[in-house]
Order: sequence, then structure tokens, then C-alpha cells
Amino acid sequence: MTLVLSHRLAMEPLVVLFVLPVLIGIASVALFHDTTRASCAATFASPLVVLGCLITLDPDGTWNWLAALLVAPLAIAFALAAVMLSYGRSPVRKRHRENGA
Repeated sequence: MTLVLSHRLAMEPLVVLFVLPVLIGIASVALFHDTTRASCAATFASPLVVLGCLITLDPDGTWNWLAALLVAPLAIAFALAAVMLSYGRSPVRKRHRENGA
């Protein structure tokens, strides 16, 4: 029983910092069909979800909003990466050279 509990506790940071931001990015792509709106939604939602998870998973209050602020760039990066990967690569315009130069 304690082995299962220790594995579950070890997986919580992985889920909060990596899986949830990716899911937020995918959900924002599904909700907003525009790159700008989806990336803005993912940028604002991912730190708020991390803060909510810290408050929920740590009822004793040993972690605070500063911990969420310190890991917010990581959560934002994963959420934005999920948004950008969902839309794929944008078409790049090729320049035409004049006179073969």
C-alpha cells in the first residue's frame, strides 16, 4: 500500500507540470480555432491550473503562490508547444530571385 502511495505522489509533479499544460494547450486549440486566441488562452490558463493544483494537492500550505510563479514558465512553454504543434508548420513564402541572382 505504501509503495503504491509513494508512486502516486511521485507522479503528481509530472502530471501537474507536463501533462496538464499539454492538455490545456490541446483544449484551447479545440475551443478556439485561431492560433492567437488558443495561445493566449493556453498562456493564461496553464499557470492558473498549476496554482489551483498546488492549492488542492497541498492543503497544509507548505507550498504557496511563489512556487507556482517559479514553475509557471515551464507550464506556459509546454502549453504553447502543444498549441503550436497542433496547428503544425505555417506555410513559408519563398522569395523569387530576379534574373537568377
